Amino acid sequence: MATGALLKYSKLSVYSLQTLKALSSQCRTFTSQLTEQQAAVQELTRNFANEHLKPNAAKLDSEALFPFKYIKKLTDLGLMGACVSEKNGGLGLDYLSLAIAVEEISRGCASTGMILSIHNFLYVNLVNERGTPEQKKLFLNDFIRGSIGCFALSEPGAGTDVASIRTRAILDGDHWVLNGKKSWVTSAVEGSAIAVFATIDPDLKHKGIACFLVPIETDGLFKGNKERIMSVRAVTSCPVTLEDVRIPKSYMVGEEGTGFKIAMEQLDQGRIGIAAHAVGIAQSALDTAINYAKERVAFGKSLTRLPSVKDRLTDMCILVETARLATYRAATDVSTKNSAMAKYIAGRNAAAVADHCVQILGGRGLSTNYDAERHYRDARGTQIYGGVTDIQKRLVGHYMLREHDAL
Repeated sequence: MATGALLKYSKLSVYSLQTLKALSSQCRTFTSQLTEQQAAVQELTRNFANEHLKPNAAKLDSEALFPFKYIKKLTDLGLMGACVSEKNGGLGLDYLSLAIAVEEISRGCASTGMILSIHNFLYVNLVNERGTPEQKKLFLNDFIRGSIGCFALSEPGAGTDVASIRTRAILDGDHWVLNGKKSWVTSAVEGSAIAVFATIDPDLKHKGIACFLVPIETDGLFKGNKERIMSVRAVTSCPVTLEDVRIPKSYMVGEEGTGFKIAMEQLDQGRIGIAAHAVGIAQSALDTAINYAKERVAFGKSLTRLPSVKDRLTDMCILVETARLATYRAATDVSTKNSAMAKYIAGRNAAAVADHCVQILGGRGLSTNYDAERHYRDARGTQIYGGVTDIQKRLVGHYMLREHDAL
């Protein structure tokens, strides 16, 4: 399902021209610079979000319902294997197209957008780009068709400090035996396999880490209680414990000692996904604020005619657009600096935009009967998961100075 199929789907979708024009006018000026394929992905996912996700996002959030129905629909559209080649059953999209899809889906429902992002950027792309033919057969094909993949790097005592992970992998004949505990494994409750990072030799620090593909139903793998969090409540996250988990030797991705490099490169992709996710949340908060301000009358006029409100809306628009530009740049020129900068900007901007949204709605902004408070919670999370804002800033500073020294 490449560009032609995407365009066909978009043209067959029944949406009024007036609706599409209204959508395209709301602070999305980058559209004119997209390729035909990227624009088709944007239209497809925007329409999908408006029809399926936006009307149901509040219910999914309030009841913490994993969006199985909508993940199935995204699978049918090919988006659960977005960057996998058409030959292997995917759409063959580039990273920017996937980022656009994550943005638009997150605009409709932040939880669904996060699931789409992590599944693709952190799991599917890892197996697709690094897996052997055998690994792709076992850990990729079904994951394009509906199974959900997970990424397990963080541990109770090792979050940002990846070199200090303690999950251990020991070779025993033709099998690896894994022992340890992973934290915050997104979609592990519903998932079918996990990319697990473990150390083969703790004394080697980051040089001793390897990546393993582990079926979730493997004996010795236990899922803990689901975390209850303030953001993206329809997403599940839980600890995973590995007790003498035995997997074939062939399930290791790459070579011994390459796990740290694999993790860092996947995190570069993951930051792009979370940045796009944050942009979608911010855009939705802006849409909510504009719609409310147009309808709300105060002092005999629409709120949009009050200078203070109009200025606030303008600030929100600028914040959304700068975050979008940083994210699109990172998706087209992938590097640690660019992805960290995009996540830093998008997370901070999304939180600021959501805060403005709550302020414009006033008392209604605090009510669960309106979307503003959900946007506020969801936006705050983008500064935490996928790498905290403080670390993103530190990474940008590190590479900034290194580039300057090279001049």
